[in-house]
Amino acid sequence: MRVVLHLALGLFLLMASLGTASAHALEPGYLDLRQLTPESWQVFWRKPDVNGAPMAIDATLPETCTPATGGEAKSDGYAWITAWVANCPDGIGGGEVRIPGLQLQRTDVLLRLQPLEMPATTARLTPNAPAYTVPETLSGGAVFLSYLGLGFEHILEGWDHLLFVFALLVLIRDPWRLVGAITAFTLAHSITLALAALGHVSVPGPPVEACIALSIVFLAVEILKHEDGAARLSERAPWIVSFSFGLLHGLGFAGALIEIGLPTGDIPIALLAFNVGVELGQLAFVGGVMACFVLLRAVWPGLVRAFRKAHSTGISVLGYSIGGVATFWLVERVAGF
Repeated sequence: MRVVLHLALGLFLLMASLGTASAHALEPGYLDLRQLTPESWQVFWRKPDVNGAPMAIDATLPETCTPATGGEAKSDGYAWITAWVANCPDGIGGGEVRIPGLQLQRTDVLLRLQPLEMPATTARLTPNAPAYTVPETLSGGAVFLSYLGLGFEHILEGWDHLLFVFALLVLIRDPWRLVGAITAFTLAHSITLALAALGHVSVPGPPVEACIALSIVFLAVEILKHEDGAARLSERAPWIVSFSFGLLHGLGFAGALIEIGLPTGDIPIALLAFNVGVELGQLAFVGGVMACFVLLRAVWPGLVRAFRKAHSTGISVLGYSIGGVATFWLVERVAGF
């Protein structure tokens, strides 16, 4: 038992350090350019908050625009906002929009362009590509791909959501029940994601984050209480548990999407793309875990056997580690209320 506790403690510390660094790492900036007249653009620039101060990035319009940058940013309680009207007599087609300082950060900036009498277009600027050359002819085809990428990245950077899915994989041994559980989870979080992002449901973020951590604690307890030949309700009908907690996780996804902002006029396609991106990220994670399991079974069969029976060393390590990390997150989030 001492060995089990030592192994669980080591895995707990590793996962907690990762989770503390990035339970929800996605805090992108948002730059909105809306054309008012053939020569003028309304600029809305929102950059993330970092420990009570604006992130060290800025937005710069093409050189033909005056002013090319805004004034001092003001906090809205969540991020730092700047708005101004830029005069661009030569237009912005062919010009470059840059985000100085982005190459030193670990976040993205969503750029939305809304020209007069033309579809809006969206682009995503990253640390590796902090500049965007505005095409001469703008189109709206990039909206779906931009929000798809944001959803995909969000789920892969949301350690709490991934730990919940991982706990489902550990708890549910029957493949069909596992498929049903993941499907129910998907359906539930899609519902609350849409309702919250569209403003029909509003729940404060800290309680939602705490409840998400609590949902992982629940699955950890179920893993540790599992008995061979005596399936618990969470194993016999896992879709009930998955759907219930999926509603909570959807509110967590919506929090990130609200932080990003939904482009006016492109809300349905952006919402769909973000949700599809979340699902693709979730499937990629499940596929990665399954691939690791197959690889371990091929090169280290003895290790895999340690996870087969209830109360085995492997299951105990996983159960205590998952529960320990989730409890750490729960205490941390409750303390932040």
